[in-house]
Amino acid sequence: MSPDPRTYASRRQIGVTAHGLSERALALFAEGYRLALVAAHDDGEGFRVVYLFVAGSPDRRVELILRTDRAIPSLATLSFPAGRFEREIGDLFGIEATNHPLPRRLVLHQHWPEGWHPMRHDAGPPPPFGDIDEPYPFLTVDGTGVYEIPVGPIHAGLIEPGHFRFSVVGETILKLKARLWFVHRGIEKLAEGKVLADVLPLAERVSGDTTAGHALAFCLAVEEARDWQVPEQAQVLRAVLLELERLYNHVTDIGALCNDVGYGIANAHAQRIREQLLRINKHVTGHRLLRGAIAPGSTYVRALPEPGVLAGIATDIQQLVDIALDNSVVMDRMAGTAVLSAEQARDIGTLGYVARASGIDHDARRDHPFTPLTAGVAAPAHTGGDVLSRLLTRAAEIHNSVALITELLSGRAALGAETTKPTWLARGRTSGVGLVEGWRGTIAHRVEFAPDGTVSRLKIVDPSFFNWPALPVALADTIVPDFPLTNKSFNLSYAGNDL
Repeated sequence: MSPDPRTYASRRQIGVTAHGLSERALALFAEGYRLALVAAHDDGEGFRVVYLFVAGSPDRRVELILRTDRAIPSLATLSFPAGRFEREIGDLFGIEATNHPLPRRLVLHQHWPEGWHPMRHDAGPPPPFGDIDEPYPFLTVDGTGVYEIPVGPIHAGLIEPGHFRFSVVGETILKLKARLWFVHRGIEKLAEGKVLADVLPLAERVSGDTTAGHALAFCLAVEEARDWQVPEQAQVLRAVLLELERLYNHVTDIGALCNDVGYGIANAHAQRIREQLLRINKHVTGHRLLRGAIAPGSTYVRALPEPGVLAGIATDIQQLVDIALDNSVVMDRMAGTAVLSAEQARDIGTLGYVARASGIDHDARRDHPFTPLTAGVAAPAHTGGDVLSRLLTRAAEIHNSVALITELLSGRAALGAETTKPTWLARGRTSGVGLVEGWRGTIAHRVEFAPDGTVSRLKIVDPSFFNWPALPVALADTIVPDFPLTNKSFNLSYAGNDL
């Protein structure tokens, strides 16, 4: 059983009752907080649900802690993300959200056994699964000329599995249903009972293109729980690695977006630049995807990136963008396509470049900084909410990342720094939270420790969990041929969502 709620250095914990939960949540929303994470815990004699609310300027974090036997009041009418977290908890823990407006499964497909909830301590081995070919329930759109187009879950190339069902008239999309969780790996369950050295590789592999982001979010959570002070030099190196990860992913997306409108030469040059950046990653950390550099209490690299080289690459990317956008076909396909309005982005709870391209300025580098040197990150300049804005937002963030790396390395940072690992849990501390602005958006990790120092619970939220519901909204009233382009403009992680 967790101890009573308390105050951490940057996080308040408040115990609530089922009757008081909605009132507390409403008050936090009114103060500018957003719901970043909901984590259920099976404490043996009952369940505990932790709601993490966060806000920036200044960094504020509040956790509402509700203890329950089996049911929780739904917050779905107050917060769209809350409703999805509640459905996830219902699938994995069997905790019912009462009065939920859409009380159907989210994570577990229809062939999973009824009444078996894999995150519970007493779950045991799974019972027999049902027929995997059984049709799954979805909203059917009727009317003259309406037909369906199923896409996936198996796709060409290396795309992970996801099923998209379009209801269409002519070429116009009336409704899109995205069905995910084909690659649910049970990462949070795998973390239970393990020591830090065994959990860190899991964090690095939550989503392969976000190694640094997820590793750092996990480490920050561990360090808060352990009251583990990390040298500023280590934090500076961590910030540099986050920006290197942002660079190679953003230029990859820019090329892929151009490729999806038939401008393959731009993609070829983007892939050339991506390879340059991956080689820089290898030079800096020994791994093209930046694995192995960030660990609890420490950060070590083999070399520092050269700001001048990165500035040259940023110029190269800008030339590529300018050439692409000078092409009338590229502009015609991207401008005004799949608009996600600011109101829609805010209601859904979107994060990262998807939110910023719609005018929602969330950025954990500024809102929840782990080093004060990132507090001056620029606000978004392209807010139209269409495919073009999402491309231009990436291009602007590339320049911002290079400028930030240059500033971070202006004092010629050392190649590493660490603090001796605490051999005990800090008095009164059992949990920690890490918030990191990964290249897709804000990543949240929450960790709890058992008395023996092993991880008793790890909750992970990739920004894709928040952003996937925005894709069908943006695609309403667009045409089917624009689906690949729009999907790439969001570029959401299947693995990061499915866990």
